[in-house]
Amino acid sequence: MFKTSCAVLTTALLCSGFPAIGQQLPDGPGKELAEANCNICHTLLSRVGSGYTANGWSTVLRMMVNQGAPLPADQIEPLKAYLIQSFPEKGKPDGVVIPGPAEVSFQKWQVPTPGSRPHDPLATKDGALWYTGQLANVLGRLDPATGKFTEFKLKTPHSGPHGLQEDHDGNIWYTGNTGSLIGKLDPKTGADTEYPTPEQGDPHTLIFDKNGILWFTMQNLNRIGRLDPESGEIKLLTPPTANSRPYGMALNSKGNIFFVEFGTNQVGSIDPKTMEFREYRLPDAASRPRRITITSDDIVWYSDYARGYLGRLDPATGKVTEWQSPSGPKSEPYGISAINDIIWYSESGSTPNTVVRFDPKTEKFQSWAIPGGGNIVRNTSVTRDGNFLLANSLMNDITLVTIKRD
Repeated sequence: MFKTSCAVLTTALLCSGFPAIGQQLPDGPGKELAEANCNICHTLLSRVGSGYTANGWSTVLRMMVNQGAPLPADQIEPLKAYLIQSFPEKGKPDGVVIPGPAEVSFQKWQVPTPGSRPHDPLATKDGALWYTGQLANVLGRLDPATGKFTEFKLKTPHSGPHGLQEDHDGNIWYTGNTGSLIGKLDPKTGADTEYPTPEQGDPHTLIFDKNGILWFTMQNLNRIGRLDPESGEIKLLTPPTANSRPYGMALNSKGNIFFVEFGTNQVGSIDPKTMEFREYRLPDAASRPRRITITSDDIVWYSDYARGYLGRLDPATGKVTEWQSPSGPKSEPYGISAINDIIWYSESGSTPNTVVRFDPKTEKFQSWAIPGGGNIVRNTSVTRDGNFLLANSLMNDITLVTIKRD
């Protein structure tokens, strides 16, 4: 089990090396604790990225404990003090706040299990707010009217719940990112039905097409999956480009599936009827689109995580237009949604993280700092009332952005 736990945590904390892997840990009180406890699943220096805030390191340590790391309780505080001192958050741009015409209010809720790493949020048709507790192996449901949380423990340990979708019957479907499965949770009974993927891999984002077929990406395996809920049959398809790393998904008005290819500078699509792929190359070779949304005119919008851009693709012509995100090239735009054909997204690399609004008609940005800082908002959802829902992984909370309307 601990090998599985290590795999889950390594995947969850994967980030660029800082400092280089061959270097020694910095000297200081607690160094020996880090050497003994933080190199079991992977080398510490290969996973600290650009560092973390004090709250971030608290969450990371709790994640380790959730995944079975043998960390004695009396070592947590001195180890945390060493990590905070040795690897503070740095190199991130300031979150830029731009005034504008829209008014919003923020409300956030701390999820019950520390170190859950809320990954994807989902606003369901009954008004509930859901999230995947990736490192607590739970799906969480919040009633925003009462503040009551319900957590549903999943069948397979350390399955790494990731993406979320609701079907017509109110069942909640999820991807088991490290369990290599698709799951269906019945909220009424708590029954958890699992559908293992034919090839061992990393189910990521999922979406229903107009015929009720569930599609999903498998980033590192480079597959697009198709699951028929009636039969349970899963088919895996391979995009034309090797190592394209299919990531976020969206559905257009014609029923075609669009997805971004995080391993290259392309957006892909697949026709559910013919199973034919098409790929659209973005102008800059350094582009790495991560999430995607589609407006009512079937224009595709993507967040270019690597370059800090918001992008617009017209699939009919292949024309691409891009705008620098307000906090700059290192702002790491990530989760993105269209609300009444206005684009809303998160900057996950800025300090603090921001919520950004872009009006395609005026080509004007507006932005807000997320209260409490936000920390790595990976995906977003839209409520039945047209509000914006976020999950904050390292803050261990979910945040509702209510948009004032006339």
